[in-house]
Amino acid sequence: MSKARVVIVTGGASGIGLGIVRMFAGNGHPVAMLDVDAQALERESAAIRKTGAKLLAQKVDVSNRGEMDAAYAAVRQQLGPIAIVIANAGISSSADFQTMSLTTWQRMLDVNLTGVFHTIQPALSDMVAAKWGRIVTISSQAAQSGAQDRAHYAASKAGVIGLTRSLAREFARHGITVNTIPPSLVDTPLAQAGVRSGQVPSLDVIAQMIPISRPGTPEDIAGAVEFLCSDKASYITGQDINVNGGTWM
Repeated sequence: MSKARVVIVTGGASGIGLGIVRMFAGNGHPVAMLDVDAQALERESAAIRKTGAKLLAQKVDVSNRGEMDAAYAAVRQQLGPIAIVIANAGISSSADFQTMSLTTWQRMLDVNLTGVFHTIQPALSDMVAAKWGRIVTISSQAAQSGAQDRAHYAASKAGVIGLTRSLAREFARHGITVNTIPPSLVDTPLAQAGVRSGQVPSLDVIAQMIPISRPGTPEDIAGAVEFLCSDKASYITGQDINVNGGTWM
């Protein structure tokens, strides 16, 4: 991308989101790093600002529309009109479907699916006005294959894929592309927490089932995001870009 454009990244203070923030900031784009973890925001934003990047860090829960609207107002005031949105924030947990509580089910949807709605909708006015925009959602390979003991997670991410395709059709005439990346195993703090809790095997064990026999990295995902948000990808929309080491083909 030759032109500096304002970027929003949710879940931007760790894991995949942090890798994406670092990539855009390193390429000279003004970036809004939104995350629910205030300590991680402070730590990571300070490190990125030392590189000279123009960065806005704001604590926000993507499931709370009021917080999101306030964050977007701050982005417009401090950075300018929004051109690129990366809807990355999400949660994951294991739960037996027969005994899953409605609260557990609803919280997963509130963050992983409704949170994406809150992330994309308020940015569209800027993109439509500019007749240019890039939206990338981070879904999951679990939405494609299903996931034992994580039906609520797989369902929420499948909703993200359906939303992505629908928005791609609706907003193509405005010069806006909308694509999704459904990663499989990525070495992130969230994945490591799952290993420590015993919910998933070690990453090395899981990696043995991947044709490219290693976990993905945030940089792997960020590289695909970079391309999808470039002018070179202007004819790509409504697609699942499977950055997964060959796990799902």
